[in-house]
Amino acid sequence: MKERTETATLAGGCFWCLEAVFEGLHGVKQVVPGYTGGQKANPSYREVCTGATGHAEAIQITFDPRVISYRDLLEVFFSVHDPTTLNYQDADYGTQYRSAIFYHSPQQKQEAERIISELTESGVWPRPIVTEVKPLTEFYLAEEYHHQYFRRNPDQDYCQMVIAPKLEKFRKKYAAKLSAS
Repeated sequence: MKERTETATLAGGCFWCLEAVFEGLHGVKQVVPGYTGGQKANPSYREVCTGATGHAEAIQITFDPRVISYRDLLEVFFSVHDPTTLNYQDADYGTQYRSAIFYHSPQQKQEAERIISELTESGVWPRPIVTEVKPLTEFYLAEEYHHQYFRRNPDQDYCQMVIAPKLEKFRKKYAAKLSAS
């Protein structure tokens, strides 16, 4: 039987953090960091960091919807970042760190809007959710040294102080959804 995959594109702060979280989920085939939502074609990391390109640091997730649903991915997404902070997460500030869902289909848009509505109604967040829901236009892969950053640089200060605690909390909460590898 031919494998069926879908793609999700999410931005919620540093792409190193999101990549480390999502690559461990059962049913996720690939996670790549990149830039989206801006005006400049093929921006560099340095350009994106200035905030002038309008891009967000994002990840693109290739997943098997028979194993993990798009909604499951969104539930993880909303649990590993603060969707109520405008243009910052943890120690990272700027529009490149905004919370955003870049949908690939009308169904993804509907699911994103549905979960935001449900979270808003539940009152789980004390402030309004500011996550953007926009169509994906272009996704530009980040430079190679950003790929699997946490896995390759676990002793780096940012990885130790920001990513490792977030990853530990995530692994405890979602132990049943983690892949064996």
